[in-house]
Amino acid sequence: MDLPSVVVCFWVSLLLVLSSSRSVLAASSYLIGLGSYDITGPAADVNMMGYANAEQIASGVHFRLRARAFIVAEPQGKRVAFVNIDACMASQIVTLKVLERLKARYGDLYTEENVAISGIHTHGGPGGYLQYVVYIVTSLGFVRQSFDVIVDGIEQSIVQAHENLSPGSIYVNKGELLDAGINRSPSAYLNNPAEERSKYKYDVDKDMTLLKFVNDEWGPVGSFNWFATHGTSMSRTNPLISGDNKGAAARFMEDWFDKNSMGSGLWDESETSEIPRRISSIIPNYHDNNRELLELAASFAALAGRKVTKYSSVSRRVRSVLRQENKPRFVAAFCQSNCGDVSPNVLGAFCIDTGLTCDFNHSTCGGKNELCYGRGPGYPDEFESTRIIGERQFEKAVDFFNTATEELKGKIDYRHAYVDFSKLEVTVPKQGGGNEVVKTCPAAMGFGFAAGTTDGPGAFDFKQGDAKGNPFWRLVRDVMKTPGKEQVECQSPKPILLDTGEMKMPYDWAPSVLPIQILRIGQFVILSVPSEFSTMAGRRLRDAMRTALVDNGEFDNGIHVVIAGLTNSYSQYVTTIEEYEVQRYEGASTLYGPHTLSAYIQEFKKLASALVRKQPVEPGPLPPDLLDKQMGFLPPVVLDMTPPGVNFGNVHTDVPKNTTFNRGDMVSIVFWSACPRNDLMTEGTFSLVEMLQGRETWSPAYDDDDFCLRFKWSRPSKLSTHSYATIEWRIPESAEPGVYRIRHFGASRSLFGSIHHFTGSSSAFVVA
Repeated sequence: MDLPSVVVCFWVSLLLVLSSSRSVLAASSYLIGLGSYDITGPAADVNMMGYANAEQIASGVHFRLRARAFIVAEPQGKRVAFVNIDACMASQIVTLKVLERLKARYGDLYTEENVAISGIHTHGGPGGYLQYVVYIVTSLGFVRQSFDVIVDGIEQSIVQAHENLSPGSIYVNKGELLDAGINRSPSAYLNNPAEERSKYKYDVDKDMTLLKFVNDEWGPVGSFNWFATHGTSMSRTNPLISGDNKGAAARFMEDWFDKNSMGSGLWDESETSEIPRRISSIIPNYHDNNRELLELAASFAALAGRKVTKYSSVSRRVRSVLRQENKPRFVAAFCQSNCGDVSPNVLGAFCIDTGLTCDFNHSTCGGKNELCYGRGPGYPDEFESTRIIGERQFEKAVDFFNTATEELKGKIDYRHAYVDFSKLEVTVPKQGGGNEVVKTCPAAMGFGFAAGTTDGPGAFDFKQGDAKGNPFWRLVRDVMKTPGKEQVECQSPKPILLDTGEMKMPYDWAPSVLPIQILRIGQFVILSVPSEFSTMAGRRLRDAMRTALVDNGEFDNGIHVVIAGLTNSYSQYVTTIEEYEVQRYEGASTLYGPHTLSAYIQEFKKLASALVRKQPVEPGPLPPDLLDKQMGFLPPVVLDMTPPGVNFGNVHTDVPKNTTFNRGDMVSIVFWSACPRNDLMTEGTFSLVEMLQGRETWSPAYDDDDFCLRFKWSRPSKLSTHSYATIEWRIPESAEPGVYRIRHFGASRSLFGSIHHFTGSSSAFVVA
């Protein structure tokens, strides 16, 4: 080929490459970024948030909690940020402080208008991070450590997502997941009009809606989905920090993706049949001779506890941030929706004394609510129930992820308002025709609230469906606050047990001002609600919003509308007015009276109208910032000690010598330890399983993030300065044969307050 031909070919090729690059950029109308950060709170002494059971005190880690964020932006336009947190719910004070930090970093780029923070509703996370009194009574008030780690983690997840922003595409998919939730208050649901119920095949929502994020350079980088089921697979007596079924599903999906993309950097859709383990990137050397393995294991005795640096556990984690590849980490989030009356305990509710089904209307057994419990699919093993419900969500999400083809296209926009729900005028249809104006009420909880649910029964002689109340408990109530005549009439037919909206000592017991929000990404719309909507309440809100958006001409029937429950703040439940009349737990916990749902629909319609008309909305009254008024009565950690001659991290109970374990066996090691509140091991781990590579190198294989590994902490007595860490490893079927050991990381506090980090190791053992 002569030189002119070469030159011509070169320029033609260059133009084709540039043209191709421009077409790729043009095809990606969005910038996308995802992030994830540890928000695991204190694993000792702190009451768990969700069941309001004062005896459910954190004493270890089932698996760690995370904040997972996505940001979607138009290159020269608006952006939205959504954060899904492994916590019981969002908190108004957490949201306010996160927004303050984002403003300090980014100015007005991220505000209350375009940032949503949503809880998955696990009942296995430390409490004390909300600002209203009624939500922190059982945690002995405000717990600064719980609050700080959540605020820090949300901020860091958004920072990561912001720094990862790059051109990409988003796909949406939707379908049914049939076996992950049942209605726990069917008698209330049946009080809805028969004509309305006939529109739906099920008495709970079975739809999962999923977003798939694809980076132009790296391919798939994340997945967020919305599906309604309670985070109550773990029971009201569980003492281990846990993300419950949604947190488990997120870890399963992230591990699945990492396994398929490991090594080559490519993504393989073919392997979806099993949940992979978290493994190191070092390929193990396989040993086939059991005697050789035992001899090798015998050469590694338990190591005495020794001091290490603060970041030792971070560097040894299986998925350490210090050893990430030069590409974004895949992020999978399983978000909450209208889960108010949806239970993951899909076998139904049974009496623990007789084994018979509970009373249909009141969920009692012989008149007692304490005996009626829902059963998960792994009954009686709550860990197995959590795994199964998590796995069902994970498998469906993988299916939708692999088959997602509808691309999101169009504008990014948002609207937000604060609304005072304690005295809102609401226009509703009037019987016989026309409209009438009614009002919402100051917050109050009914007698049925104290009965609890089949996921977590209450105590004493309360029962669901109580529309009258009890004279004795009315006297007890009146000692705290007697509701006035206007409040009683406004809340009717709810008999008021706690008049929380009118209780102000030492500060507000319940919220009055709440945030509502719409986020739009093309044809995908998120309704951010600060509460738990029942199934039918959620359907009415979604339908009303879909109609409002489509009728204004901005959207067509291809619009996707999801509810993000427990978002930006928290105000308990929202039921339909018909469900409210029944006064089961959800109706008794609908704070602002029988017209609460109508109020939400009215105010969301205003946001929808402003969105499609491109008009601003009145911001509304600001919620209070009560951080400086918070009081906490959790005793501090004063001192950690060990017996004379014993180091922190020493093994107290080791594996038997010359032991071979099989897959499915439980390995249990007990270490001398210290209070986990001394260091939360953020982005680190309390427990670690290491596998021997060759004859000298120990590689991390499983840690706090793994479902199969549990860290349990205990004291020999309540006031003892001694404590133990029991690490249990249920050897998974996917574990490779070889030589293993278990390590513990911790931090002790001296009498003068200094913190010293330590580690210790068990003797080695063989897994066949």
